[in-house]
Amino acid sequence: MTGSAHFSLRKADSLRATCRRVVAAIVVLGVAALPVIGDCAEAKLQAIQQVERGDTAANEAASAAMTLGVGDVLDIQVYGRPELSTKTYVAEDGSVQMPLAGAIQIAGLSPAQASQKLADALRKGDFVLRPQVSIQLSQFHSQQVSVLGEVRTAGRFPIESRTTVFDLLALAGGVTAAGADEIVLLRPHGEGQVTRYPLDLKSLTDERKPVPTLALRGGDTLFVPRAEQFYIYGEVTAPNMYRIEPGMTVVQAISRGGGITARGSDSRIEIVRRTSDQKYLHLQPSLLDPVMPNDVIRVKGRLF
Repeated sequence: MTGSAHFSLRKADSLRATCRRVVAAIVVLGVAALPVIGDCAEAKLQAIQQVERGDTAANEAASAAMTLGVGDVLDIQVYGRPELSTKTYVAEDGSVQMPLAGAIQIAGLSPAQASQKLADALRKGDFVLRPQVSIQLSQFHSQQVSVLGEVRTAGRFPIESRTTVFDLLALAGGVTAAGADEIVLLRPHGEGQVTRYPLDLKSLTDERKPVPTLALRGGDTLFVPRAEQFYIYGEVTAPNMYRIEPGMTVVQAISRGGGITARGSDSRIEIVRRTSDQKYLHLQPSLLDPVMPNDVIRVKGRLF
């Protein structure tokens, strides 16, 4: 391989990595309208398509479980008969107006079932000999999901036919700085049962992890928990509460707190750690010891 080819590959890899971080920022930070220029626009499109493709079987099962309801906006197409195609909505009584066939009740049906019912109405009325009807859902006003926890705008949001988890986070304004990297999708079932689906947001920036592709359903709840945190005070520049990064050590925690002041000592550090039985341990850690959730780190002053 020539030197120019090696350079091109390195440049392409670097661009892909940069674009992956841009897409992650757009989704996780909620900057849904942020312009992405150049080749990164293509990277954003590919990322969205990857999420939308997802697990085909899972998405088809989710689509089948969705039912149409009042206010849903539908794009109805009749193959070979464009004059019968229409864009309409489900009325208050649960019906849609179909050209020639009139009002047809479809509330409570899946899109596939509703398509079949409209086709049957056209055939029984002798309007079309062998009608083939398809329904594309433009907006799911009857299907809503909740977003709770560490997002900028918690609440209930209507989902469209291809709304992803990342679309939903963008609608909620994105994850706050205190939000965890792993979020949870809660899906209710019959008899009060709820299934938990953990979703890792770091998969957007780590090519080794699969991107979550679980399709949303009406009634789902997306919960963004608070990230695990530690506290640092004493002779540091910026005493405060901070989130724990994976594998964080004591020296990294001190750096996160702005570093030790001129009066502090890196040999006089104490950690107060709460155990599972609600007791407190007073530890004298080394700089390379790991930091645990809810640790309280105190950097003491010099003795002389």
